[in-house]
Amino acid sequence: MKFVAFLMAGPTCHHHAMWRHPQTENRFLDPAFWETLARTLEAGRFDGLFFADVLSFYNETTMARGGQMSLLDPVPLVAMMARATSRIGLGVTLSTTFHEPYAIARVLSSLDLLSGGRIAWNIVTSAGDLEAQIFGDEAILPRSERYDRAEEVLKACLDLWTGWADGALVLDKESGDFIDEAKMRRTEIAGKYVGARGVFTVPPSPQRHPVIMQAGSSPRGRDFAASHAELVFTLQHSLPDMQEFYAEMKDRVGKAGRNPDDCAILVSVDPIVGETESLALEKQAYVNGLVDPGLGIPFMSAHTGLDLSQYPIDKPIIDIPAETGSRGSFDIILQGTKANNLTLGEAARHFAISELCPQVVGTPETVADQLQDFFENKGCDGFIVTPTEMPGTFEAFTRSVVPILQKRGLFRKEYPGSTLRETIKA
Repeated sequence: MKFVAFLMAGPTCHHHAMWRHPQTENRFLDPAFWETLARTLEAGRFDGLFFADVLSFYNETTMARGGQMSLLDPVPLVAMMARATSRIGLGVTLSTTFHEPYAIARVLSSLDLLSGGRIAWNIVTSAGDLEAQIFGDEAILPRSERYDRAEEVLKACLDLWTGWADGALVLDKESGDFIDEAKMRRTEIAGKYVGARGVFTVPPSPQRHPVIMQAGSSPRGRDFAASHAELVFTLQHSLPDMQEFYAEMKDRVGKAGRNPDDCAILVSVDPIVGETESLALEKQAYVNGLVDPGLGIPFMSAHTGLDLSQYPIDKPIIDIPAETGSRGSFDIILQGTKANNLTLGEAARHFAISELCPQVVGTPETVADQLQDFFENKGCDGFIVTPTEMPGTFEAFTRSVVPILQKRGLFRKEYPGSTLRETIKA
């Protein structure tokens, strides 16, 4: 069983009222907060943590009401957290639509070197015109072209990362030889969307390249993940949904010519732990009651690329295509609303609560039971743990749920190696 913490450098994560919870510290601008959180997760033997990232505000409403947003660049946060820890993996989201291959390869190799081989790259293609406009473009690339560009960006990065042969860095003071030119290779890539020509400047990192994460849910996104991802992050509503996604993704990985075991499927869960079942349910009702119902529609619109405000909130969502946004996000929303017969308004509220990922509620024992059920019944290889309060969700989970899973032999007591890739392969 694997655990990766879902983080955003802002007031919320999946639960859009997290910042309003009395126990949430709202210290997302404080370096000490992130260092302490990283140590907490490492003490709980989490495989890793990663920062999701959005490059613009979704819209004025969500900005004013404190919805999901990224206020800081996650790269320096991860560098700082690497100094505060020694084993936990550290993931960074970088968009292939708005970043060039050399810039991505350089920063991730540098982070992997400085962290001792603990970096993951969460690959996203972005979804909205607002992100394009902050970069000076009028509109984002069409969805199919975003994945075409992502393929080119990843290919170029991998080529850059393999430009140094072992032993290329000589550092011989006596002879004055610094680099063995014979062990260096130029990158020569000229694609439709991106290119790279020259010699990569960063020496090989412990992992050679970061662990590849991806969360695509559309057919094209799943194909991309099947070909490249070592960790796949998905949002599914129930065990049957998890099982269907898990089986389908493992099949795709095999058809892509890879060992299905080389791609771990992690499902998002929102654990709410209480000393008793009734206290846990009270905690759930309280934090969910803090959600601003007006946030759901604009966030769903941003994720799907559709203006959902034009549809009646008292009617079920109809199956309409997401033209520019995330087809996978729309399918997940549609899946959940159909299963529970939700109106658009009801779906919007649920989306603002947890973006429709399951809330796992109960005592430490019953929360562990539910996770064990998902895991042992081939719903996943592990979990993306997302908080409802910060840092309380992670403190409670590592303190009370992790030891139970360790006693059951489902989760590690020590890290198996020094790099993130060693950890997730064990």
